[in-house]
Amino acid sequence: MATINVYTESTPNPSTMKFLVNKLLINGSLDYPSREKAQESDFARELFKFNFVEGVFFASNFVTITKTEGVEWSDIEPLLKDFVKGAVESELSVKPVAHSEDVNFEGSDVEVKIQQVLHDYVRPAVEQDGGAIAYKSFDNGIVTVELRGSCSGCPSSTITLKAGIEGLLKRMVPEVEEVVAEAL
Repeated sequence: MATINVYTESTPNPSTMKFLVNKLLINGSLDYPSREKAQESDFARELFKFNFVEGVFFASNFVTITKTEGVEWSDIEPLLKDFVKGAVESELSVKPVAHSEDVNFEGSDVEVKIQQVLHDYVRPAVEQDGGAIAYKSFDNGIVTVELRGSCSGCPSSTITLKAGIEGLLKRMVPEVEEVVAEAL
């Protein structure tokens, strides 16, 4: 078995930190914004046993952890790094087996085009910052998306949404007039 290494990276959201490992954890992404929602994932459920963990988000080779107010990363980062390393080494399950996120776009031609742009261009950039974006709907020129992981509640997510994502979609899909985020 290869040695598991864990690296941390700060994100634009000061309440979240990205814990990267040298192993694929999940194809796609899973968001556990609360202790109650984490019951299906052994890995997330164990992380929520730390009283300072407020949110857990998995994508490809990382887990983004949201901490509670009043706790400093310098105090909890080494503890969380050790936990993530141990969890990955013991192959603690990230998700139930029945839960797979294959890329499967649905809807009109315009909706499929929007989802393709979000998947190919926006998702990799958002994942770099420890977050994820999910397509919700397209109605009368308005695209609704859901921001997860470190993007949820991040101070710069509005700028990213309007300046980055909206601009890109308007250029690549002329039918798009606006992009809005659905609050979690």
